[in-house]
Amino acid sequence: MHELPITESILKVVLKHAEKNGVRQVNLIRMGVGMLSELEDEWLQNYFDYLSKGTVAEGAKLVIDRLPAKVRCNACSNTYEAQTAKIAELKCPECGEKAGTLISGREYTIKEMEVQ
Repeated sequence: MHELPITESILKVVLKHAEKNGVRQVNLIRMGVGMLSELEDEWLQNYFDYLSKGTVAEGAKLVIDRLPAKVRCNACSNTYEAQTAKIAELKCPECGEKAGTLISGREYTIKEMEVQ
């Protein structure tokens, strides 16, 4: 159910930019969503469809690109992609250190909008 407040935030940003730029209709919103965010594509679209009724974003399709989880090694500062299925078994490919800091993988961003 955490998709609802996030979808509300996304719609607010879309509507703000649409108004600022004199957009008549938003057709598509391309987003980046981190692999570890636990946001479900289908629920995001369903909530967006519901919340955007009567706005310039009504009927817009969300296209969601999944972004990899990235970790910075605590020992050597190497940054590497973590496989989400093996997140508990993280090991730096450079030095073998198991301790790392998650630097991305839970975020969501609006990358672009297709408008009329």
